[in-house]
Amino acid sequence: MGASVGPCPVLQDIHLPVLAGCWTSIVGPNGAGKSTLLRALAGLMPHTGTVHLLGRELVDWPRRDKARALAWLGQNEAAADDLTVYDVAMLGRLPHQPWLAPPSAADHAAVEQALRATHAWDWRQRTLGGLSGGERQRVLLARALAVQAQVLLMDEPLANLDPPHQADWLLLVRALVAEGKTVVSVLHEVSMALQADHVAVLARGRIVHHGAAADPDTHRAVERVFDHRIAIHSVAGQWMALPRLHPTAAPPFPDLNENPSHAN
Repeated sequence: MGASVGPCPVLQDIHLPVLAGCWTSIVGPNGAGKSTLLRALAGLMPHTGTVHLLGRELVDWPRRDKARALAWLGQNEAAADDLTVYDVAMLGRLPHQPWLAPPSAADHAAVEQALRATHAWDWRQRTLGGLSGGERQRVLLARALAVQAQVLLMDEPLANLDPPHQADWLLLVRALVAEGKTVVSVLHEVSMALQADHVAVLARGRIVHHGAAADPDTHRAVERVFDHRIAIHSVAGQWMALPRLHPTAAPPFPDLNENPSHAN
């Protein structure tokens, strides 16, 4: 797969198999092309090559069927500030509703389940514009969950969330995977990304490593792509990325020194 923003190539020679029923995190430095890759996987931007969703080419999916199978949570998602929290979450049920039909009992049940899962149920009648950044993010996450899709793509889902709600998100993702759902996330929080089943490491528009989150080769690839400014350690049974105060001098993937990209 490849993709460009204007005349600038952003993604080059991408091959990323995502295992069903697993959580894959995409990590890399600023400008690596992480968000561009996720948008291409969602079919939200033009790209070369093919993307398969549940064994079928994405372009072959009818629009409504794709909207039921694939849920999306992007960065800085837009939503009308005068809508209530409940109505925003109900937008996730649109792919399941006939044209102009009122929400069904199943729609209401899905929305309540999603809002309770993100701890947003108690302020369901508040407007989106009256929420803090973290509260708003939890409502938009609830909207994605309400779709009840088999595949969830999330770009920076932890934005504006405090540590307790980041932990809630982690538990939620693990519960989704336990149900057989597939999750792909772009995360700046490397320690959180290392809790995934698999990690794809992106640098200058190319995947330089894809492997199990617990694999030492994955850890070395992550450290290297961040210029050895972090070190990965096991802390209390979890992998953590900690600042390296005295980074070692090592070249970051010399084969990628040409044709740098400029994506977010």
